Amino acid sequence: MGSIGGDITAAFVNPAGLGIYKTSEMVLSPSLRLLLDKSSYLGSTQNGPTVDRFNMGASGLVFSLGASPGTSNTLAIAVNHTADFNSHVTYHGINAYSSFAEQYAEEFANSGLDINSGIASPALDYGTRMALYTYLIDTATIGGVPQVIALPNGTGKLLQQNDIRSKGGITEIDISLATSQQDKWYFGGSLGIPILNYTRYQTYSETDMSGNTNNDFQSFTYRETYSTSGAGLNAKLGAIYSPSAPWRIGLAIHTPSALALTDHISASMVTNTENYTSLKQISINSDSIDQLTGLSPRPNTLSYDLYTPWHFLLSGSYIIGSGEVDTKKQKGFITADLEYISTHDPHYTTDNSDDQISVNNDYYDAVNQAIKETYKGTWSARLGGEIKLDKWMLRAGGAYYSNPYNQPGIKADRLYLSTGLGYRVKAFFADLAYTMMVDRNIDVPYRLADKSNSYASLRETGGSLLFTIGMKW
Repeated sequence: MGSIGGDITAAFVNPAGLGIYKTSEMVLSPSLRLLLDKSSYLGSTQNGPTVDRFNMGASGLVFSLGASPGTSNTLAIAVNHTADFNSHVTYHGINAYSSFAEQYAEEFANSGLDINSGIASPALDYGTRMALYTYLIDTATIGGVPQVIALPNGTGKLLQQNDIRSKGGITEIDISLATSQQDKWYFGGSLGIPILNYTRYQTYSETDMSGNTNNDFQSFTYRETYSTSGAGLNAKLGAIYSPSAPWRIGLAIHTPSALALTDHISASMVTNTENYTSLKQISINSDSIDQLTGLSPRPNTLSYDLYTPWHFLLSGSYIIGSGEVDTKKQKGFITADLEYISTHDPHYTTDNSDDQISVNNDYYDAVNQAIKETYKGTWSARLGGEIKLDKWMLRAGGAYYSNPYNQPGIKADRLYLSTGLGYRVKAFFADLAYTMMVDRNIDVPYRLADKSNSYASLRETGGSLLFTIGMKW
C-alpha cells in the first residue's frame, strides 16, 4: 500500500514508506502460487492443467541510519518476484471461417518474393517459410489472377487446437533510501534492477473435419519454443504527508523499466496435404530452414530494448486509535490506493548489436503503433485494513485492475481478494496471507488483415499463500 509504510514492500510501491522505520529489520517471504486456466473458443470450453509455483515475495534488509526526535533515515536492500509468467492455457474449437495458415499467406503475398526466395529469406516469419516448404501455402492462378492460397481454406471446416505453456517471471532487486522530517513528511527513492526470463512452448494444429479425403488438406501442426531474457533499470520516487496524527497521504511515481532483452526462437511444422504433392506428409524445422540462408550469426536470435509503462500512485490511510507514533496505542488502519498505468506506452527500439541480425527502427515503429492502437491506459484500485488484537493482527483487502484493451466487447480485468493473520512478540514477527485471484483475458491465435479475428476467452483462477517472518533490532 502506498501510504501506510513501515514495511519492506514499500520499496516496490512507495519508497517514502521506508522513512517511517525507526529500527532495523530482516525479512523473508516465501510463497506458493496455484493457478487453473479455463478457456472458451468458438463455443467450446476447456480446463487447462493446474500450475503451481514456489516464489519469493518481498524479502531483504532494512537499516536504520540513525534517528532523532521527528527525524530518521533509512536504507533498504530488497528483492521481490514482481511478475510471474507461469501458466498453461489450452483451447480448441471448430472454425468454418478462417485458418491459421492465412496469416502466412498474407505475409508471403506482401513480400513480393517467389517461393524459393521466400523459403530462404530470414525477413519472413519462420512459420511462413515452413508453410511454403511444406505446401501449407502455395501460389495458384485463379480466374487468370496469380494468388497465394492457404490449403486449409479448401476444407470448409477445421478443428483448431492451441496449447500454450509458459514459465518464468521478473525478479527485482531494489536499493532504497528514505527520510522523515518531523514525522510529517516522508521522502524516498529507489533504484530497481529487474531481471526477466520468459519461455513459451506452443503447439498449434488444424485438422480437416469435412470428411473429404481428397481436398488437398488433412492436417498441420506447428510447434514453437520462444524465450527471452535480460535485465534493466528503473526508479521509484515517492512522498508521504501526515497532516494530522491519524492521516497519511502518499504519492509515488514509477519510471519505465529500461530492459535490454535477447530473444531466441525455434520452431517446426508437419503438414499433410493428402494428394496435393508426391509426398503426403512433409516436415521441416527452423534449424533446417536456417541452413538455407547461409547467414551468420543464426537469424533466430534477436536483441532489442524494451521500455515498460509509467505508474502513478495516489494513496490515503487512516490510523485507527490514538494516532500516536507509539504503535502500541494504535488499533489498526484503513488504507486505499488509486493507480494509473500507461499500458499503451511500452515501446521497443533496436539495440544496434553487431552480433545479431539487424532489425531497424522502422519495424519497431510499426510494433509500437500497434501497441498504442490495441491498448489503453489502465486503472487499479486497492482497499485494505487491519485490526490489532494485542500481539495478533487480522487483515483483509481487495484490488481491481481494469481492462487494458481498446477493442469494445473484450472482457479482461483482474480481481484480488486477500485475508491474513499477523503475530508480533518483542523483536520477532510472523505473517500468513492468502490471496485469491480471478483474471479474465483473451488469446488471439492468429491475426488477419482482411477478416475479423477470433479469440479465446480465458479465465484464470487461483491463489497465493504467502508466509513472512522477520526480526527487528
